[in-house]
Amino acid sequence: MNYILFDSDVRNSLLPFTFTKPVADLRIGILTIREKWEHYLGFTTSTITEDYLEEKYPMIELEENILINASFCPTKKLVKKIKNLSKNEAIFKGDDVIAFYTSDSQEEVDFDSYHQIEFEDELLRVKNTWDIFSLNDKAIQQDFELLTKERTSQPIPKTVQVINPEKIFIEDGAKITFAFLNASSGPIYIGKDAEIMEGCVVRGPLAMCEHSALKMGAKIYGATTLGPHCKVGGEVNNSVLMGYSNKGHDGFLGNSVLGEWCNLGADTNNSNLKNNYAEVKLWDYNTGRFAKTGLQFCGLMMGDHSKCGINTMFNTGTVVGVSANIFGSGFPRNFVPSFSWGGASGFTEYKTDKVFEVAKVVMSRRNMEFDEQDERILEHIFEITKQYRNF
Repeated sequence: MNYILFDSDVRNSLLPFTFTKPVADLRIGILTIREKWEHYLGFTTSTITEDYLEEKYPMIELEENILINASFCPTKKLVKKIKNLSKNEAIFKGDDVIAFYTSDSQEEVDFDSYHQIEFEDELLRVKNTWDIFSLNDKAIQQDFELLTKERTSQPIPKTVQVINPEKIFIEDGAKITFAFLNASSGPIYIGKDAEIMEGCVVRGPLAMCEHSALKMGAKIYGATTLGPHCKVGGEVNNSVLMGYSNKGHDGFLGNSVLGEWCNLGADTNNSNLKNNYAEVKLWDYNTGRFAKTGLQFCGLMMGDHSKCGINTMFNTGTVVGVSANIFGSGFPRNFVPSFSWGGASGFTEYKTDKVFEVAKVVMSRRNMEFDEQDERILEHIFEITKQYRNF
């Protein structure tokens, strides 16, 4: 069977992260949503996404296809129902379609002609940017069970002090030295070739993907994910770094999400709670204004390729777009548009030729190429986000 993951109507609510990738390639828990589906299905998937992303994330459509809403995370029971779908059957959760089997072009779907199956069980669904950290506890636990079932962890080194060791899993090549690991409140997953350096104090749930690192003396707690090749120091609480991003030094990051290829300068701090304990509002790309989140704790949302200088301070509920460069004293505003250069004293436009220069250097350090395809994606994002850069 051919499985296709589609963005659905939540895509704009997940900006700035979905500027550069489909919903399916967002990371929550240990795995990306696509990786979760492919583990459960036993098949690779393709994607229906925005036109400008199709070159990098092409759709493969056959005569018969099952389309899956990528904002939903899979479970064993859901996948079984999806695999048992027949032509012109669809699975719904309330008013939202989860999956459907079609032999027609996906543009021509009329669900009134489908046999609709209601899925009753609880599911994790990523509908808003803050869901990525607020649902990360459950997502880590689900992925931990998926990845470690009937497998044996590498032994815990003798220099490491642990609580609840049966909920700690160490992959091949991982290194841990003189650290404290407490898995009593959630599992700790340490991926292939990851490293926890001396003096780190960890309270689970924690997900460390391959080649990620906790630097000496780091303090990590509250459902945190380090994507591949992320380096983290200082204090981190309930945050997700999707991949190839660094918070390498002291400073606090809490209730936050960083995209890929981000870097936080030394002693960068974010507030995750307003002084008056009021509900946090975040910039909403759908409405072009700040919208209520229903959360008391909410920190920083930073899109791919964005960076900040040393001693940067982010206010509660700050949204930073793609390829922004922030520096200087004081608090920058709570919404920093994509391709912004500056800080609290003001911003100018960050030109794409300069953005490309930095991206090429940064990615080459991880033996990855920033190619013409990536350039075209960022050029398009530059154009569609011009409306926000009223400097």
